[in-house]
Amino acid sequence: MKLFRLSSLFVLACLVVLLRVHPAVADTPKHYTDLKFSSPPEVKVPDYTQFKLKNGLTVYLMEDHELPLVSGTAIVRTGDRFEPANQVGLGELTGIVMRSGGTQKRSANQVNQFLEQRAASIETSISTTAGNASFNTLTEDLPEVFDLFAEVIQQPAFADNQVAIAKVQAQGGIARRNDDPNSIAGREFQKLIYGAESPYARITEFSTLANITRQDLVNFYQRSFRPDQMLLGIVGDFDPKQMRSLIEAKFGTWKPTGQAMPRQLPQVTQAKQGGIFFVNQPQLNQSYLQIGHLGGSLNSPDYPALSVMEDVLSGFGRRLFNEVRSRQGLAYSVYASWGAQFDHPGVFLAAGETRSQATVPFIQAVKKEIERIRKEPISQEELGFAKDTVLNSFIFNFQDPAQTLSRLLRYEYYGYPKDFIFQYRKGVEATTVADVQRVAQKYLQPEKLVTIVVGNEKEINPPLSTLGQPVTAVDITIPQPNQPAAGR
Repeated sequence: MKLFRLSSLFVLACLVVLLRVHPAVADTPKHYTDLKFSSPPEVKVPDYTQFKLKNGLTVYLMEDHELPLVSGTAIVRTGDRFEPANQVGLGELTGIVMRSGGTQKRSANQVNQFLEQRAASIETSISTTAGNASFNTLTEDLPEVFDLFAEVIQQPAFADNQVAIAKVQAQGGIARRNDDPNSIAGREFQKLIYGAESPYARITEFSTLANITRQDLVNFYQRSFRPDQMLLGIVGDFDPKQMRSLIEAKFGTWKPTGQAMPRQLPQVTQAKQGGIFFVNQPQLNQSYLQIGHLGGSLNSPDYPALSVMEDVLSGFGRRLFNEVRSRQGLAYSVYASWGAQFDHPGVFLAAGETRSQATVPFIQAVKKEIERIRKEPISQEELGFAKDTVLNSFIFNFQDPAQTLSRLLRYEYYGYPKDFIFQYRKGVEATTVADVQRVAQKYLQPEKLVTIVVGNEKEINPPLSTLGQPVTAVDITIPQPNQPAAGR
């Protein structure tokens, strides 16, 4: 015990000496502009194998042995943009019931129990531009889970009771769609830009659901899920030779039948050319706003410069935040984005939320910033911050092999070069102040800006009419079954 005490005293004495010689000094906090960061790590795409089966199915394999897991994703050339206008909701229902309706060999309950017992998952869906099917499993369960995955894709049962359940759930979504002001603004804005009847903006109604039968789901599935319209990517802990044999065994005999989905895409033009549109919600004490016009596509040579322009406008410490929110105090939130899609134009959007009395000043302030970036060159400092932000976020496109493989599949699906993301990075690196002003002048079109406001008419003061444009009321009444959609 005495020796322990002596040792403790000796250590304490040493500490006192050290503290006297080297007193603790707190670092002076630095401004964020003075912080220095190391260069991000070099991004490399992991090795992968690509091949095609005789029936046209394209396959990507990427090994990753870090964990005993395997996952797969299938992308199918389809989309609800190909559903008939009087059956909006058909594609989404088809994607849901493919999985929930069981297979021709196993009921829905049997499928669920099989997956639960193995802590595995299989999911299917159909979005506007593509169909998707995926699985996740432990390596030891791969043969059994992959067998069920192939079964779900090739032999869905579309059980009548599950079709009915999916339709009831969709009806519930319709009934609740006006509960969220942000959702109202986004939905109605898309209609104003693309047109209410455009496949990129139309919405499911009770009447369109009523037009959909089980056979319609079967027909849509048969036109969509075919080996010659499908890309399959698998990543994880597997032996590539065994995986290829498994794919050939489960998908090699699958034959395409019937007529495939058309390849001709719907035409896109901007429906409303400017104007102010208003949705009156008397229960609100603030306004939800979206301002914008038709955007562009990802394969535009100007997309990198437009990304830099977007960052100058939007984000913490950027122009809209600093001016509209911080300096003028006109917004709870404010942001902008240059929307671009793979195979059709996206939407340029500036949006936010503000108190009712600040609605008109908010609109004026946002439009002023759009004009300013068109007319005045940005500073070199702004350019540097924006490029650094875009380039430093680049590595998050490759956080794991599954994410990388998903990107390769999307590029294959939409006909993009495999190194598109690296071409994009080079474009950002080469962007200059002059490039940002050039694309701002070319692509930001104030005369085409459409503005929608969801708010309380009685509390908006000054009124929207003081902006000098006609204000058009938007009817968001939900048509009941067998009732035509008002104003659509």
